[in-house]
Amino acid sequence: MDETVKPLRIPPQMSVYADTHGIFHLVQSMVSSLVIDQPDDPISYLIRFLQRSSVDIPKIMLLGPPAVGKHFQAKKLSAELRAVHVTTDSLLQDQSELGEQELPAELLSRLIQQRLNEVDCFNRGWVLEGIPQTRLQALSLQQVGVIPEHVVMLDAPDDVLLERRMGKLVDPLTGDVYHQTFTWQVDDVIAQRLVKDHGLSENQHLAELQRFRCEVTGLMSAYQHVLKTVNSNQSYTDVYQQALAFVQTHRRSRTPRILLFGRPGSGKSHQARLLSEKYKIVDVCCGQLLRSVAADGSSLGEKIQPYLDDRRPVPDPLVLQVLEQRLSQVDCSCRGWVLHGFPQDLQQAKMLQKSQQQPNRVFFLELTDDICVERLSLRATDPWSGESFHGVTRPAPNSQVQDRLRTRPEDSMQSVTDSLNQYRTHTASLQSVYPDAILIDADQDPHSVFEALESRLNTV
Repeated sequence: MDETVKPLRIPPQMSVYADTHGIFHLVQSMVSSLVIDQPDDPISYLIRFLQRSSVDIPKIMLLGPPAVGKHFQAKKLSAELRAVHVTTDSLLQDQSELGEQELPAELLSRLIQQRLNEVDCFNRGWVLEGIPQTRLQALSLQQVGVIPEHVVMLDAPDDVLLERRMGKLVDPLTGDVYHQTFTWQVDDVIAQRLVKDHGLSENQHLAELQRFRCEVTGLMSAYQHVLKTVNSNQSYTDVYQQALAFVQTHRRSRTPRILLFGRPGSGKSHQARLLSEKYKIVDVCCGQLLRSVAADGSSLGEKIQPYLDDRRPVPDPLVLQVLEQRLSQVDCSCRGWVLHGFPQDLQQAKMLQKSQQQPNRVFFLELTDDICVERLSLRATDPWSGESFHGVTRPAPNSQVQDRLRTRPEDSMQSVTDSLNQYRTHTASLQSVYPDAILIDADQDPHSVFEALESRLNTV
């Protein structure tokens, strides 16, 4: 083997192109559909797949207890998204031989699979109402390849659900459900033909409700990564808007290139470390990177070292050169990165925008100056290891480390005040460069901040 062969490097522009045009998501969708549907003619299948109006067709499940409003919301969502509304009744309308007995999970799954593979559902997507009802059904659906992109779980207190059952009215022509209190926006012609719903009796309703309560934990566990729970004990328009906003988000498979902004003390380094540890992406702290390059003895490091020695800002071109070298390495290109500490002003942001290393997720950690100062007063560094610790979020592991901790010069009150003033001066211009950046409330425990970041990593 020729040991002089250098490892393959992926040009940064390849990842940028793939992200811009959704290539990773497209390929993932194509391969997933092929493996699930296993068509006899894969090429024709993929051509038909690509000819659809959009790869992001709706694949939605709307779940919840009896009388929670599933039918109403599912019908509105399917109309808005132009997707096919699929119900248990519509599945069984041509299956009279099955009678009224409860269907085994395997049979129900096959019926649903057949329906969702028909041309209308394949091309337009689907909204599956009230199915599955049990974890066993959910697992059976997963086995036959019925996997939703979004699951909306409606819920409300039992007494509210009982009240809704008692006031339910049905349009005998369309099957639409109305309620004199909750959903009564209907014209006089329809109102005159509405009849009282004679579906479930009170005892049957309570039995169905009890069954749902027993199964809901398993259902939520089966779909936890694509699930949103919506409180249905509010106006039906508010419920609809929350459900619609959720199902209109789309998850993307993209190499993470994350940019974190925030005041000193907002937790950028801590959140970057958590992201790096969980998602195996490269944590790139600009300040640490400059110190590392300055210490490696390279010609570029020799240019940087005098600025660090004199505690002067390293010129922007040098900083960008160091960053581009680091972010173009194989680990960053393949696994992704989270960058913090750069850019700090408008000029630096524009320089980064013109480079090949553009972020695809930008977050601003929002915090007040007072809280930042309070946090920084508890921060110290171990001179032996160079690690930073915090009295609350990351305490020293033992008393020996605690005794040798020192406050860094940049954490002095004067330095912190200057840094906060500088950040405040440039925040508006930085946000103008990244208008789609997401604001995260950093005035909460680090775990909650991390959860907020996580929830927005793969959505657009």
